[in-house]
Amino acid sequence: MATTHDPISQRLLVEWFVELQAPTGFRAELVEGKFALTPPPDGHHEHCISRILSQMHRRSRAALQFSAHKGLTLQNAEGQPLDHVIPDGTFVPRELRLFRGAAPWMPCKGVTLVLEVTSPCRRTDRETKHRAYARGGIPFYLLVDRQESSVTLFSEPGHDDYQQHCTVAFGKRLTLPAPFSFDLDTTDFL
Repeated sequence: MATTHDPISQRLLVEWFVELQAPTGFRAELVEGKFALTPPPDGHHEHCISRILSQMHRRSRAALQFSAHKGLTLQNAEGQPLDHVIPDGTFVPRELRLFRGAAPWMPCKGVTLVLEVTSPCRRTDRETKHRAYARGGIPFYLLVDRQESSVTLFSEPGHDDYQQHCTVAFGKRLTLPAPFSFDLDTTDFL
């Protein structure tokens, strides 16, 4: 069972967290009241992101902007401080220009899709971030699970989870619905 924090403790935790200086290359996140520090990614991690980004820019019907490692604030879980996450990738509609002038921790309103590629020994991407992204109302969460050799698209965010998901094994195509409207090729993830 998760520990809950009183409002003053929540405020102090968030203030401390926002001022935290993570070591160079590391990502510090606050998800469901728990602090996580992630080391720099390996080459396969970045390879998967590169392949997705390339396909999104070439094949998506929506004009998108992309940011790697953009800090987002999300609706908090009950009894927890505001979630602060840094997805591996954040996609927004180009016409909104959400990244221009955005603070280091920007609200997630207007974000279309977040992308996570799992790191070894990292369960947060699978077990807690999908709830955080759903609470934030982000329409799509794309999870590349290297340990399971699969790609999952979560959609239809509800209060504390996504209502729909579709998973394919590496090497298969995953249909991305509108506004993307193309099949994501995962062959090169093997």
